Amino acid sequence: MKVIICGAGQVGLNIARYLSAEASDITVIDQRAEIVQKAADSLDVRGIVGYASHPDVLAEANADKADMLIAVTQMDEINMVACQVAHSLFDVPTKIARVRSQTYLNPLWSDLYGSGNLPIDAIISPEVEVAQAIARRFSVPGAFDVMPMADGKVTLIGVRCTEDTPILETPLWQLTELFPDLALSVAGIWRAGNGIIPEDEERLQAGDDVYFVADSEHVVRAMAAFGHEDQEARRVVILGGGNIGLYLATLLEGEAHHLAVRVVEVDRGRASEVAQALDHVVVLCGSALDQEVLDEVNIETAETVVAVTDDDETNILASLLAKRNGCRRAVTLINNASYATLTGTLGIDAVVNPRAITASKILQYVRRGRIRKVHSVAEGFAEAIEAEALETSGLVGVPLRDAALPHGVHVGAVVRAEQVIVARGDTVIRPGDQMVLFAAQQDVKHLEKLLAVKLEYF
Repeated sequence: MKVIICGAGQVGLNIARYLSAEASDITVIDQRAEIVQKAADSLDVRGIVGYASHPDVLAEANADKADMLIAVTQMDEINMVACQVAHSLFDVPTKIARVRSQTYLNPLWSDLYGSGNLPIDAIISPEVEVAQAIARRFSVPGAFDVMPMADGKVTLIGVRCTEDTPILETPLWQLTELFPDLALSVAGIWRAGNGIIPEDEERLQAGDDVYFVADSEHVVRAMAAFGHEDQEARRVVILGGGNIGLYLATLLEGEAHHLAVRVVEVDRGRASEVAQALDHVVVLCGSALDQEVLDEVNIETAETVVAVTDDDETNILASLLAKRNGCRRAVTLINNASYATLTGTLGIDAVVNPRAITASKILQYVRRGRIRKVHSVAEGFAEAIEAEALETSGLVGVPLRDAALPHGVHVGAVVRAEQVIVARGDTVIRPGDQMVLFAAQQDVKHLEKLLAVKLEYF
């Protein structure tokens, strides 16, 4: 696959890193020569310096031969024009644009996007995606990652094991005996900076970040099995009233009427805008690091603080200050990956990584086969993938133990009609089944082939 990535910021480089590792033909365009050089030196990509919306630059990138253009520059308008030029002059089949301005995303103007107007096949809004990812965590108290899959019938959950987790040092195969009526499958483990696709004999350890898939109706029981019976949040404080903070407050205001939400924003003008946009949310103007402001929002009685300012250091310090004041749980936005490795020891409960969330959304358009959803986990160690089983797939018609699956691929659950089936070695996939799989990054390409055609076809 030949892909052109317009914009070599954090998101663009993250996408390039994913795809270049899979032997895709990647070209990165950015107007900053030093960033392009860095990308070319560190990744197996071709770099071009220039404006991504200029026809001559796209021509130099061989856009006429490209399968996909991903426009993720900092400017919405450049991203839109790049897609238009790619369509009109070079007939690029798939065009994806990152759009941040909420006015472009207003449903009133949805007719703007389409082959007859702006030919954009998929629009990605990082702020919306991040806010939705945070909101999902409120539905499963104690989880640091939550992703509904298979039309909500199955849920992928990330949870941290502590010394109090009751199933520590228990072989995973014994979980079926311990919880015979619980539809749960441990799919991946992140341990001390290393990813593991577990075998049946694997045992969980304190400090592990565990990813499991479960029947959505069994989520509460599944969390209890991991020792998490956390109280659902009633009082939430959002630190930062930018696009993410505002959109999150809007979601919580509209979908969770039992929540008391307060927003803290340091800029007086922005605080006024946020207050006018929300009906039932208290907005205060002040610094997230000001003790008097935290006292005013009653941080000591809040179950959850969400730090989403535009500064990583402020988010980390404000989260720690809130927890020191008695807040039970901290969800923290961090862009710098080097900071994310420190948060567990500091006491931050969940880290939100915008570039990983945005990359996940884009990858579902990149993946081949009948793939409906992709969710990247643990700094790109693995992907949770929702896919439909095709009759030509190498996974169909044989027990999974005989399906020649790569070692780094775990089939977590199968949805057949309304039935959720936890996949075992003797499970036989049928055409039309929805599958929830967990694949280590190095095995994703092999899995794509398995999802497409039987092994004898290639």
